[in-house]
Amino acid sequence: MSDVLKDGFSTSYSPTLCVTHRCNLSCIYCYQKMKDSSSMTFDIAKKCIDDIFANIPEGTKIIEISFIGGEPLLETALIKAVFEYTLDKYSDERLHFFATTNGVALSEEDKRWFSEHKNKFILGLSLDGTKETHDFNRSNSFNKIDIDYFAKTWPEQGPKMTISKKTLHSLAKDIMFIHSLGFTTINGVNFAEGDFDWGDKDELLILSQQLRLLLEYYTEHFERKLDQMFGKHIEFCASNDKRKARSCGIGKNSTFYDVDGKKYPCSFITPMTFSAQEIENIKKTDFENVDEFIDIQCFNECYLFPVCGTCSGANYLVNHSFSQRIKSRCSMMKLIALYVAELHTRRIIEHRDLYTDDNQLYYLIDAIKGIKKHFYSEFCDILLHSQKA
Repeated sequence: MSDVLKDGFSTSYSPTLCVTHRCNLSCIYCYQKMKDSSSMTFDIAKKCIDDIFANIPEGTKIIEISFIGGEPLLETALIKAVFEYTLDKYSDERLHFFATTNGVALSEEDKRWFSEHKNKFILGLSLDGTKETHDFNRSNSFNKIDIDYFAKTWPEQGPKMTISKKTLHSLAKDIMFIHSLGFTTINGVNFAEGDFDWGDKDELLILSQQLRLLLEYYTEHFERKLDQMFGKHIEFCASNDKRKARSCGIGKNSTFYDVDGKKYPCSFITPMTFSAQEIENIKKTDFENVDEFIDIQCFNECYLFPVCGTCSGANYLVNHSFSQRIKSRCSMMKLIALYVAELHTRRIIEHRDLYTDDNQLYYLIDAIKGIKKHFYSEFCDILLHSQKA
């Protein structure tokens, strides 16, 4: 937790510029329902950059300026101009740039430019797995992406993978496929956000079967860097330092600038997702008050609270509350934690050398026992059934 300040805010400052509302795909889980053809001008972008550097939070160690859409690479000329403007005006060793892209609009000229600036500007690819999975989720776009370019240029920047209802059954296959492409890890394994009622009994059984396959995969390939899902730092659950810390920087470290330059709390809270009236209500929130973002029931009762990240914007979209979490996902998070605990159990026994920090190992072993104590009986039938499948 060294990258978190005592008030619960990250020491990474991550403002985002929305350079366009346009998108060249129509992904089945997209929560931006009100996109249009608007794009940001260079003059507005410069004002946003100036505002960013006038409001850097105290204690910031990393400044990551991100570009988003729609699809941001539909505005590569603007992005390049903003990049040059920022570096010319603000010389700061903490500064780097990032954009998440579907990869479809990346031209050969763009590839050359990003390759030349790859140490300062990182592109993160949205990739949901095999061609079958990706094409189902993301508008038949698999063959339009130069995946090898991303894997070779930024091997440490794993793809962002989103799981839809229809692709849950291929989760293990999709993660193994992405590992096979040459990426060091997978930096995002996310269940589709928004009004998706995850976690019914059939889905839990499917998830358990997929997690068991991944458990065996990561047991065999112990040298693999774990994906975001299996890489949860469950040792935090056993720490005595349980505190009310938000799991995102909404309204503080994740400022969002829309195409017209207006500022919003994060990239989820935008006119592409919420109505004008909803946004006005959201603006009344005291973003300095961490209690506005803490589900007290979860904090008081759930052993997994320290590692169960939540999207505050998605909470508001579903529950009209930043603090009230989407409880339909609780069972899935508990099930995942059981498999993470089992993987670490195996690795500690078979590959003790992977754990070089004795203090971390102490808490990890305690967390393994705690997770099994709290949740095993609840999921015993599902675990046994998936083992036989």
